[in-house]
Amino acid sequence: MSKLSLKRPIVFFDLETTGTDNVRDRIVELAFIKLLPDGTKEKYVKRINPGMPIPAESSAIHGITDEDVKNCPQFKQIAHELFDWIKGCDMGGYNSSKFDVPLLAEEFLRAGVNVDFTERNMVDVQQIFFKMEARTLSAAYSFYCNKNMEHAHNAEADIMATIEVLEAQLDRYDGIASDVPGLHKFTNTDEYVDYARRLIMKDGQPVFNFGKYKGRKVEEVFTSEPQYYDWMMQADFALHTKQKISEILNKMKLKKTGFKG
Repeated sequence: MSKLSLKRPIVFFDLETTGTDNVRDRIVELAFIKLLPDGTKEKYVKRINPGMPIPAESSAIHGITDEDVKNCPQFKQIAHELFDWIKGCDMGGYNSSKFDVPLLAEEFLRAGVNVDFTERNMVDVQQIFFKMEARTLSAAYSFYCNKNMEHAHNAEADIMATIEVLEAQLDRYDGIASDVPGLHKFTNTDEYVDYARRLIMKDGQPVFNFGKYKGRKVEEVFTSEPQYYDWMMQADFALHTKQKISEILNKMKLKKTGFKG
C-alpha cells in the first residue's frame, strides 16, 4: 500500500457541531489525529460545551445532546492548548476546506487566538474523491476501502475513515502526488483569501466571491463604494472575513498616503 509522504506532521480533523453556519454555530465534539513523518500517530479528542442549546436535528445526526456536554469545557478553555498541539502541522480532513477549517478558525478567533492557516498545506480528501469519483464519506469509505462505515458522524470515527480513504486513494491513483504540498495544490482549486471563501484571488488581486460584486476587485469596490466595507463589518460575516477586508482597506490607505512600509 502507498504511504503518505511527510516532511512535517499533518493533522487530520473532524468537527461535530450545533449546525452548518460557521458564524453562528459552535463545536460540540472535535477529533484531531496527528500523523508524524516517522509513521506514528497522536490524537486529541474532546467533547465541547458549545455554550448554546444543541438543536434536536443536529443531535439526531451526531447523537450528542446538551446533557452529554454540560460538564465539558468550552472551546475558549482549550483553545490555546489545542493551538499549541497543532502548531507547525499541515492540516487535512473531509470537506474540511469549506466547513471544518472556517468554523475552527472562527472558534479560535472568538477565543482570542489569532490563527493564520495560510502558511499550512491543506488536504481536503473529499476533493480527491469528487475529482475522481464524487460521493459522500460513507460512500468513499465503501468504494475505496471495501468496508461499511460504522459510527458515521462520530468525529473520531469520521476522521479515522478519512485517513484510511486517503491512503487508499494514494494507492489507487498513479497521477496523484503523495507529498502534502502536492496534495494541497491538487485539492485546493481556488486561491482563497478568507476561510469562508467570500474573497478569492484572481490575477493576483483579491476579488469578491459572492453577492452583487462577485468577480469584482475588492479595492475597486471599496474605492467606488466605501460604504460597502462598513456594511460588511456590521453584517453577519465571519470574523476572519472581516479581518481580511480590514487588512485590504488598511493597505489601500497606506498606498494612498504613499507609505512604503
